[in-house]
Amino acid sequence: METNEEDPKMNLHTQDHKQDHPPSPSTTTNNKKGGFITIPFIIANESFEKVASYGLLPNMIVYLMKDYKMSASKAQNLLYFWNAALNFLPIVGAFVADSYLGRFLTIGIGSIITLLGMIVMWMTTVLPKIKPPPCNSLVPNNTCQSPTAGQYAFLILAFILMSIGAGGIRPCSQAFGADQVHQRENPKNKRVLETFFNWYYACTCLSVVIALTVVVYIQVHFGWRIGFGVPVILMFLSAVSFFLASKWYLTMKVQRSLLTSFAQVIAAAFRNRKTSLSIQGSNVQYYQTKDTTSSNPSDKLRFLNKACIIQDPDDITPEGLPRNPWILCTVDDVEGLKSLLRVLPVWSSAIMMSVSVNVGSFPVLLAMTMDRHLGSKFEIPAASFATFLVIVIVIWIPIYDRVLLPSASKICGKPVRLGVKLRMGIGLFCSFMSVVVAGTVESIRRQKAISEGFENNPMAVLHMSAMWTIPQYIFGGLAEAFNGIGQVEFYYSELPKNMSSIATCLSGVGMAFGSLIASLILNVVNGITKKPGKEGWIASNVNQGHYDYYYWLLAILSFLNIFYYMYVSWAYGPLVEQRKKVVPRETKEEELAMLRNTSRHEKGELQNNFKVLK
Repeated sequence: METNEEDPKMNLHTQDHKQDHPPSPSTTTNNKKGGFITIPFIIANESFEKVASYGLLPNMIVYLMKDYKMSASKAQNLLYFWNAALNFLPIVGAFVADSYLGRFLTIGIGSIITLLGMIVMWMTTVLPKIKPPPCNSLVPNNTCQSPTAGQYAFLILAFILMSIGAGGIRPCSQAFGADQVHQRENPKNKRVLETFFNWYYACTCLSVVIALTVVVYIQVHFGWRIGFGVPVILMFLSAVSFFLASKWYLTMKVQRSLLTSFAQVIAAAFRNRKTSLSIQGSNVQYYQTKDTTSSNPSDKLRFLNKACIIQDPDDITPEGLPRNPWILCTVDDVEGLKSLLRVLPVWSSAIMMSVSVNVGSFPVLLAMTMDRHLGSKFEIPAASFATFLVIVIVIWIPIYDRVLLPSASKICGKPVRLGVKLRMGIGLFCSFMSVVVAGTVESIRRQKAISEGFENNPMAVLHMSAMWTIPQYIFGGLAEAFNGIGQVEFYYSELPKNMSSIATCLSGVGMAFGSLIASLILNVVNGITKKPGKEGWIASNVNQGHYDYYYWLLAILSFLNIFYYMYVSWAYGPLVEQRKKVVPRETKEEELAMLRNTSRHEKGELQNNFKVLK
């Protein structure tokens, strides 16, 4: 059948979906809005929220065990679920912002909801009726009253509100700040964005350090009321600082979410599941746009190709848009979903690292039984030792980037860099070493506690320095520096450019799954090892439990995960950058087939063109 190229229904290289390409700020709203004047308010909003939320997390297990009379395993399970919600809900927040509310409203509403959640949490320290009466469950032979269903509900409400609020702020803050300074027509646009991102990440790291040191110190030395009240004040400042600059913000129009695009591809492929794929030889059978990056869909995951096959020319409007995107999708939409599905096995290998490095709040309980003094007067709070992990990341990145790589390049006489796959593998090995060191130190600590006669006294401080726990944080920091950063680079390079927001969220979703799997492992271990009249591995009395065995189990799983990563990394094949350097043999065969099936005149022209290309 002949195709009229002037017919807009069959012109596949037509204008793109308007919602697929966000307009630049200069074309969206008044040019006077936006700019660096708004950045301090956006960074302040994110920084205060980080200090407030991260300041609550480290000591929370101590609060739950002492004030809510929870066992160590039950308290840690609750924190695992909270952490999972904190890392998963940003995906929902990003979808809501992109599809319905926009980033400004999503951040604003998220700030208010987070503030309400922290107020509810602070109220548990102020109102006696909201939690069980005072009683130290860590003291042997103490029988303490458990919290009622209503008291549990009030506590859970605080966690839910803080999680929902974080889901609104965290996925939008950085992108909203970039919207304010991003100007495509500015020749220095790349440098401006780089400056913003540098300040953003610097303030984020500083916020986490302040949360793990200053806020934790206040909780330890001034009590829960003040310690939980400070995050409320900080979150109030976060919300106020954000709304102060409302009249200067540049806001983008709501666009189609990538999640919606993925759902449309799946729905269209399922709806067209009976369509034969044997007709894929012709280009006109695929719906493309003028800005398409893929002329034809790839042969991998071919069943999804049915979503972009044109079965009826009437499915396309005169403007070149699909009448129903749930029936017909673009080739780029299909390839975008394919690229996401392809990276998922590699992504799954990092879940175990989240379990190993972020072993919950157990290190806090163990460090409380060790000597944490620096000098004769100053004592490091047990929850502040996690600061060493952040410090290692901050120190290692510039050393690696500015010292080690340039030195290696100078010695070798050529540019030297570690591939992203290798770096992710090194990170997994470091996470394995982190739990190995943690298990070794805990085994020594437990034996020392028993030898000093403290088996029944979990509150006793041993003659063993808590500085022995620092190596596990060093390995944990290196694991994040290699694998964490490597993951983001891998996703950014392998996924299409319009999926950069997905690339940002994938790591967080992995941490959410890591928390859920960690909770599953904890429950299985506790269910198997805890017997009537006998403490399990995860006991509230850390001297009677076997946290070292728990660490060894994680070490075994982490070691097996390294081999799993090696397999999925091999199965993934070459990266996009490597694939571009290789001319597939099929391409040459297609060229020869074209020569055989072309007239002499056309054949001569093509041969001349091939000679020029050679």
